[in-house]
This record gives sequence, C-alpha cells and structure tokens, in this order.
Amino acid sequence: MNKIKVNLDKKISASYEIYIGRKILDRIGMIIAKNELASRYVVITDSNVSDLHGERFLRTLSDMGIQADMIEFPAGEASKNVDVMLDIIKKLLDMGVDRRSALIALGGGVVGDLTGFVASTYMRGIPYIQVPTTLLAQVDSSIGGKTGIDLSAGKNLLGTFYQPKGVFIDLSFLQTLPPREFNNGMAEIVKYGIIEDTDLFSLLEDEAKTIRNESMVLLETVIGRSCRIKKSIVETDEKESGLRRILNFGHTIGHAIEAESGYSLSHGEAVSIGMAAAAMVSEKLKYLPSRDMERIMKLAEALGLPCGIPDSLSTEGILSRLKTDKKKQGDVINFVLLKKLGSPFVSSEAPEEMIRETINMLKGR
Repeated sequence: MNKIKVNLDKKISASYEIYIGRKILDRIGMIIAKNELASRYVVITDSNVSDLHGERFLRTLSDMGIQADMIEFPAGEASKNVDVMLDIIKKLLDMGVDRRSALIALGGGVVGDLTGFVASTYMRGIPYIQVPTTLLAQVDSSIGGKTGIDLSAGKNLLGTFYQPKGVFIDLSFLQTLPPREFNNGMAEIVKYGIIEDTDLFSLLEDEAKTIRNESMVLLETVIGRSCRIKKSIVETDEKESGLRRILNFGHTIGHAIEAESGYSLSHGEAVSIGMAAAAMVSEKLKYLPSRDMERIMKLAEALGLPCGIPDSLSTEGILSRLKTDKKKQGDVINFVLLKKLGSPFVSSEAPEEMIRETINMLKGR
C-alpha cells in the first residue's frame, strides 16, 4: 500500500494521507480504528454501492471494533440536491449523531461531494473520510476538499472547501465498475496528462489498449501519478484562488454541456468533450499547435472517450449555461487554455462567437 501526504499550509490538523492499494479493505478498517478520529461513524453511500459493498464494508469496520451505521440514498447525479442533503441530516439527528461522530463517504463523486457538504455544515462541522469506489472519485473528487450540491441553475453552486481526514483508494472497487463509469475517471486522468505531466500523456498514448482492458498494475501507476498531481496543486492553492484553476481544464464548457443534457451525459463524457473544445479554442487563438490538438483528440478516441457534442443539445442553451458558471468574474468567463501540452493558462480572450463556432463544429463529430 502506497501513501501520499497532502500538506496544507503546514497545518497539521488540515493535512491528511491518501492510501492507495489493492484489496486493502481490512487495512482501511485498521487505520480508521487506530486513528480514533471519532467515537462512532456513519457511512454515507448510494443504493448501487450499498448493494455491492455496503454490508462487507460495515462488517470490516465491525471486525475492528468500530461502531458504524449506514445511510443510503438513490444513486445518481439527480440525488445531489438540497432535499437529499436535508434528508441525510434528519437521519443523522434521529440517530443521535453528535460532534464526536464522523462520516465516511463510500462511493463515487456524488457520494463524496454530498457527504463532504453535510459534514462541513452539520453541527458546524464534523470530520469525514473519503473511500472512493469509482475511478473518477479516486483520481479527482475525493482529493482536495471540494464539496457541493447542484441547483437547478447548474452544478455545485452550493458548496464548501472542507478537507477530509483521510482518503482510502482500493483498486478492488474498480472490478465492479461499469465501463461508462471507468471512462469517467479516464477523462480526468487524461486531463492530468494534458495540463501537467506530458510523460503521463505519452504513457496513456502508448498503453491505451492495455488501460482499456483495466490492467490493475498499470492503473495503480496512473492513479498514483494522478493523485500526486492533484495533491501538489491543492497544496499550492487550496481554495482555488490561483494555480488550482488549471484543474478546471475542460470543465467550464463540460459542465455547461452536462447540465444542458439534463445529466444524460456523464461528468467524464462532458469533460472529455469540454477538453476537445478547450483544445480547439486554444488552437483558434494561435496558442496550441495543431499537432497537439490532434494528439488530444486521438488519445480521447483511443480510450473510448467522446469529443463530439450530441446534435440534440442546443448551442444557445450551452452558451446560456456558461453565463451562470460559478467561476466567472462579472460578465467575464475564464477558460483554461493551452500553449502546448503541459502548459495551461487561464484566459478570458475567447469571444462568444468563437465559443459558439467551436460548439457547432463539435456537433455530430
């Protein structure tokens, strides 16, 4: 089992470990028991993860002498809302959960974001632990302390920065992951290669077929590299006031596409399309060489990720969603663009007509 330390502003209480390994569920229980973070725990999960892993996870905790209960909610992005959040809080109150308790997020990004948000607000904040079960959550959302829920106007418009007390990544969970969910995580791994680690990008190009076959040895390597990139950026810019914004590469347009689709497109699919759009805009603005844009498109396709926008989505609808992006400043929408692979930057240069043209070019691709 590998360990990666996230050091935040040299504050010991805010720093935490990321543990990565295969078949480490028993060790997860041992570490939680040893740390004595709380007197009792409540596992928050969704209906899919509960059916697959819930009973076994609770049994593992019980075997270590840990008192734990479980709350589950319906699986899917549609549950990441105020009503589900309040329902979880009501159940916690009914259980008598107090400030000596801690939450454990067992699941993907929706579970992690929702659990973190509840933990950050319940009784003005109680500790929580991330146990991500999807590839997307393992390499992205479980690390960095972003929490949130969706509103009708868009994704994650209500949320906090609230760091977990630990992240436990067991690759064994990936064996029950549907192919579409696996691809969601691959989109974020590709993003890390594009914005930070060109060697990782080349590795993905060379080993695309092996990765699609879900080689655990190779996945452990790319997950570890992805986590190290994410943690180093979070350490530098915990609250997304500067450098951390580069992690939004592909996400600005991607979130707008995801919302406009009514979330029929998954997060990873939308981000993949958003990365293609950002690469095209970078090339149109004469920053990104055409060959680099083509490499990005080819890698996405080799990994089974989409680059095209469904014809059914409204171009004007996507543009309207962009205007409610929570990261815009006044009327200015900032995009993460590229000068070359490994060299991202934040820019407000792209005019609306260029964005419209790019969206239309990607339709039906």
